[in-house]
Amino acid sequence: MTMFKLALIGCGGIGAYHLEHFMKMDDVEMAAFCDIIPERAREFAEKAGGQAFAHVKAMYEAVLPDAVFICIPPYCHGEVERETIARGIPFFVEKPVALDMALAEEIAGAAEAKGLITAVGFQCRYDNINEAALRFVRENKILTVDASRVGGIPDTPWWNKRALSGGQLVEQTIHQVDILRYLLGEVKSVYSIAGRGSVTDAESPGYDTDDLSLSIFQFESGVFCHLMTGCYSKNGASWDSKMSFGTRESRMEYRLCVDVNIYGLTEADKAETVEGIVAGDGTQRRSDDEIGQCTRSEVDFGMLCDRTFIEAVQKGDGSAVRSTYRDAMKSVAITLACNKSMETGLPVALRR
Repeated sequence: MTMFKLALIGCGGIGAYHLEHFMKMDDVEMAAFCDIIPERAREFAEKAGGQAFAHVKAMYEAVLPDAVFICIPPYCHGEVERETIARGIPFFVEKPVALDMALAEEIAGAAEAKGLITAVGFQCRYDNINEAALRFVRENKILTVDASRVGGIPDTPWWNKRALSGGQLVEQTIHQVDILRYLLGEVKSVYSIAGRGSVTDAESPGYDTDDLSLSIFQFESGVFCHLMTGCYSKNGASWDSKMSFGTRESRMEYRLCVDVNIYGLTEADKAETVEGIVAGDGTQRRSDDEIGQCTRSEVDFGMLCDRTFIEAVQKGDGSAVRSTYRDAMKSVAITLACNKSMETGLPVALRR
């Protein structure tokens, strides 16, 4: 068996997530690890084999991998990708791919000019629940979506600084934004507002990002979406994060990486059969009163995402990759447009 030589740049938490997948692949050889903190690269090399480096150029001069996974913080993108592209190495990069669209466009264009296969870490696209979600969207006219993601502040030194992470919408809730795009198509315009004051410096020293934000998306299809995201939570009971897709007669509730529940499609689950509903008063049923159709997440979508990229490089065919660099840029553009709207107080149109 010919071993696939893989390198990993960025040996932090998300790098460890990918490494777990690689160590389960019989045809993958971990050839090299690189991190600006040398001890972290050495720890990965001791665990999985391969050489450890502190500088990307030194790594590539010693080892030319078949592909590389780039798992670096949002503010660090640029030179790593340029060096990788210059050497003709296919690459997988974690989201968000950049905090500046001009940089992302430069990287995308350079990779395409070289004919490189690329992929981005939107693992949720590979979840089996998307089959049911896509079918619902195709077969039912969506009018509106109410989406949310609430959590706390990750224990990562750069995350609570908006200039370094982009804020929660850019760094975390981009997963929800990407799934919205995957299901509904492209966004035409956004309008966002943000709030601060709940999270204190004592809780998170140096914190200078938004506690929460509210955004309105207008999709090119005419669908409207309201997205709320916050990093203020101290308790898992503080919010129920999900996305509700509404039609005139039914709805779909999508919980990222968990399940899809669809209500109102069967005769036994229509509002007319439920006692207590008064037409026109705005009252709707609670989910626990309904029958619904549930599809649960049953696959290791992260492994599928990584494996799809590796097999694409092995075959020289990137058609199975569900999120290329060029496509992922569109999700990043939405979140950065939201940030711009927060700053200016004005709606922002997305470039077509």
